[in-house]
Amino acid sequence: MEPPVNTIKLSQTAKDQLLKLRRHTKIDQWNILCRWGFCRSLAEASIPSPVPIPADSNVELTWKVFGGEMSDILILALKQRCHNDKLGTDKETLAHQFRLHLHRGIGYLAGDPNIKKIEDLIAIATKK
Repeated sequence: MEPPVNTIKLSQTAKDQLLKLRRHTKIDQWNILCRWGFCRSLAEASIPSPVPIPADSNVELTWKVFGGEMSDILILALKQRCHNDKLGTDKETLAHQFRLHLHRGIGYLAGDPNIKKIEDLIAIATKK
């Protein structure tokens, strides 16, 4: 399945937020934390604000590394979310929405005062 982007370059703010999450959760891989953030944003009912996000950090991931074995599922989840939000599912829209969801989700996780360890991430995912 065709990914919305081939390379993901994070903002410096997102990098700093990921560093905080790494310290708290002890998850060292950027891609795993990014997946958690992306999914956290998709779970939010509102559409992400269309704010400009600079690609001003030195953190860069390929889609293959970001998505891993879940790559196709993440692409489908993004397409479904764009459809539900009455946005297009063309490559440009998907790329833009992916970037917005990724950064918003990282911000949500980093800003959550209840996330102090990996079990706290799991509790968020399993909360009803």
